[in-house]
Amino acid sequence: MKVLVIGAAGMVGRKLCERLAKDGRLAGRAIASLDMVDVVAPTAPAGVGFAVTTAAVDIADPATAPKLAAARPDVIFHLAAIVSGEAEQNFDKGYAINLDGARWLYEAVRQEHLRSGGAWRPRLVFTSSIAVFGAPFASTIADDFFHQPLTSYGTQKAIGELLLSDYTRKGFVDGVAIRLPTICVRPGKPNAAASGFFSNIIREPLAGHEAVLPVEDSVMHWHASPRAAVGFLLRAAEIDGEAIGPRRALTMPGVGVTVAEQIEALRRVAGERVVARIRRQPDAAIMKIVAGWPTRFEAKRATALGFKAEASFDEIIRAHIEDELGGRIA
Repeated sequence: MKVLVIGAAGMVGRKLCERLAKDGRLAGRAIASLDMVDVVAPTAPAGVGFAVTTAAVDIADPATAPKLAAARPDVIFHLAAIVSGEAEQNFDKGYAINLDGARWLYEAVRQEHLRSGGAWRPRLVFTSSIAVFGAPFASTIADDFFHQPLTSYGTQKAIGELLLSDYTRKGFVDGVAIRLPTICVRPGKPNAAASGFFSNIIREPLAGHEAVLPVEDSVMHWHASPRAAVGFLLRAAEIDGEAIGPRRALTMPGVGVTVAEQIEALRRVAGERVVARIRRQPDAAIMKIVAGWPTRFEAKRATALGFKAEASFDEIIRAHIEDELGGRIA
């Protein structure tokens, strides 16, 4: 099996490639090669038992996708995107990468499919977002809740989902879009995502640093760990397309908690000394963006199809401590 990961230098992309290297198999087949690309050249995992190539590419360049499709990978993971806050601040960049980049990829796959006489039809896993939904919300959002995104990022992801479903319907690609919860706790440095504080108020205190909380404690959101996100991607690569049906976008399971419940989970796992490192500093711009986000989902379709997430926010924190901190708290 040949695998292509677009966005392989990002946090989830890097963890996905490390998991592929460890397993050596995907969807029940041995991996023969892994192509890792991103806007900066990704770092190949250590100890890989198959061929790995890495390259820096610009997915917003229409010339990039045809070169990637020409290798005819069996599975394509399209993770490349700019995050919500940056997409909102830079309109042109958001559409160039999040929408045009996906469109160029789908079209390059279609053209290569036609050149193959219809023999090549890859599984393409597209990471979408719960930002495709917009207020007003029900207390729990069902799988058939309508799309009305209230941000540029959400709009770009919603269009990407629709295009993928249509290209799948026409038989050019075998697509699956997974709407990721906010991935928490994200390792590394804070990024430009408006949702970044959800991770910051856990990651920074655990590492011995102060964290700023820009919203009210009552804010509720839908979360899953990086570990769960990799599991979502692997499941999306292997699942039978017939079982999914024509609606190729799936809302992933997760944990719905308020910021106050996040903090209480941190207190249970790490103690009051760590919680005391959180400093409240309201930010009107972030609060406005967050007010337009959904809170809790049923995710019945994805759960029935075998997608799994954590059962509590305590589990999410413990996964971060195990995976990123070696089991130690500062």
